[in-house]
Amino acid sequence: MFMPRALKVKRPVQASSQVLNKKSKIEPEERKDDGKEEAGEDKDKTKDETMQADGHSAGLTESPVSEDGPKSASSDTDDDEEEEDEEEEPVKSFKKSQRWPEPGEPVCVMCGRYGEYICDSTDNDVCSLECKAKHLADMGMGTGADVFNRKDEHGDKRTQPQHPAAAARGADESVAGYSYREDRFISSLTEEQVQRIKQELGIETQGSDVRRPIIEFEHCGFPATLSGNLKKAGYEAPTPVQMQMVPVGLTGRDVIASADTGSGKTVAFLLPVVVRALEKPTHSASSPVALILTPTRELAIQIERQAKELVMGLPNMRTALLVGGMPLPPQLHRLKSSIKIIIATPGRLLEMLKQKAVQLDKVKIVVVDEVDTMLKMGFQQQVLEVLEQVPEERQTLLASATIPTGTEELAARLVRDPVRIAIGEKNQPCANIRQILLWVEEPSKKKKLFEILNDSKLYQPPVVVFVDCKQGADLLCEAVAKVTGLNTVAIHSDKSQWERNRILRGLLDGDFEVVISTGVLGRGLDLVNVRLVVNFDMPNTMDEYVHQVGRAGRLGHRGTAITFLNNNNKRLFLEVVNRVKPTGSILPPQLLNSPHLHEQQRKQKQRVKQKLDDVLVTKNNLLDIIKKHDRRKK
Repeated sequence: MFMPRALKVKRPVQASSQVLNKKSKIEPEERKDDGKEEAGEDKDKTKDETMQADGHSAGLTESPVSEDGPKSASSDTDDDEEEEDEEEEPVKSFKKSQRWPEPGEPVCVMCGRYGEYICDSTDNDVCSLECKAKHLADMGMGTGADVFNRKDEHGDKRTQPQHPAAAARGADESVAGYSYREDRFISSLTEEQVQRIKQELGIETQGSDVRRPIIEFEHCGFPATLSGNLKKAGYEAPTPVQMQMVPVGLTGRDVIASADTGSGKTVAFLLPVVVRALEKPTHSASSPVALILTPTRELAIQIERQAKELVMGLPNMRTALLVGGMPLPPQLHRLKSSIKIIIATPGRLLEMLKQKAVQLDKVKIVVVDEVDTMLKMGFQQQVLEVLEQVPEERQTLLASATIPTGTEELAARLVRDPVRIAIGEKNQPCANIRQILLWVEEPSKKKKLFEILNDSKLYQPPVVVFVDCKQGADLLCEAVAKVTGLNTVAIHSDKSQWERNRILRGLLDGDFEVVISTGVLGRGLDLVNVRLVVNFDMPNTMDEYVHQVGRAGRLGHRGTAITFLNNNNKRLFLEVVNRVKPTGSILPPQLLNSPHLHEQQRKQKQRVKQKLDDVLVTKNNLLDIIKKHDRRKK
């Protein structure tokens, strides 16, 4: 069923391949006496689950976890009597029997009490059998009544020993033996038909022996549980990036993928990750099989949520979220629970690696999401340090909506014989978004924003307004709330992670009408109910512009992005015209008539002409080149 955290943590150090059979918390002969203490407890609750011995990290000499947790994880000489006491404590039936959490402890996903247990069916924290039953019912996994007896299929499966040789046998046969085979329907298509499909969907590929795109998820032949999870999560038909990236990823090839914001890249790389994690048994508690790196905490949280949807009910599958700004103890708890997939920001992961709380020497697949941001100077060194810890014999998937030429050259060094996938116009704003650029001088920006929020044709709550600084977000939030009376909130990196999570959840639930944000909401997040984005401050780069306006058009929905522009953004004028004009958007005359734009266009023509002049010297053009230089000297 599920397992107390204390029992997961408190184990003797053993070789990663060894198995420890967990003792019954209450032996049959002792149940009669203990039944007096728990009159309402079902005596047939699962007490004889088997568990893998978690190999503890040498660098963690003290576990900063809850009062119920162990004092030391560095040796197998813990106090046996204390361990026996902990093992004999029955699983709590009702939430009222559970205490409230101390700071930094796991929290029950249902009631907020101490999340002492992990529900094996969903991989979420729960405090008692009562909350587990409610949680399973909410997740559509039955009525939840079966948690009070020993017929919990998922629990029985997921607590089997994870001996490398036995892990696959313990799993469902179709899961353990899965490997991607091209569907007969896909194989029967002619090359001309395949090229037409790719052309119609805007799919471009480069590389050797590129797999044909699938048309439906059924063409992948996924195990029944994974296929069911896809449908439950609402993924009925694959998007173009999923059609091409999933079959390529399932065959073990490295990928560099560029696709519009909101095109479904996350599921495109999660499916190969989940399948690879299913193939490989967990070597030890602190050695994951898959690693996903992201630049922001919010994006990591979103990816983990989507990963949990896909792995629900699959045997021996656990995820861990390692991000800064959130308490360390619960994350350390997770790393001692035979984790298969880690989703992390580079800074927190490096911190864990230095403490030897996790090892990456068994990782088989690595994903770097938003790779253009991850390979910029702020993150580049951290990412490279992490990848040094990962075996060279790995599969690497790189994805983003924008991959500039310089970044792509660096990214190419991280992969071997990659398949390059581009969906739609590369590095261009999403075609589903109507882009409106307005010339607004700095003193008039607030007034123009108020006009937009009062315009019934434009205003569609919730609205996300992007600004360039934290203080500006707070000040603008106060002004919007005061003048318009709308329910407004500001979000930026100075807010606590708890507060940021609350705001993001409220945005998705429709609790806020206007959200003023710095770039923390600008990348990767599925703000599915947002139809209007306002760039109050023009982003510093056009790549950031593409990502921010992309919050308004997710997974095929149409949206509107309004951007304020003035001479403060003059260095971007040429890029704005080159990227936005082809979409059919009307550009303000102040921009088109700007002397700054004309000067940038003149310099661009000079650069192009110079490149044409720098031709290879041959017998045919040698005299012409000499004459040209002579004229310059005169």
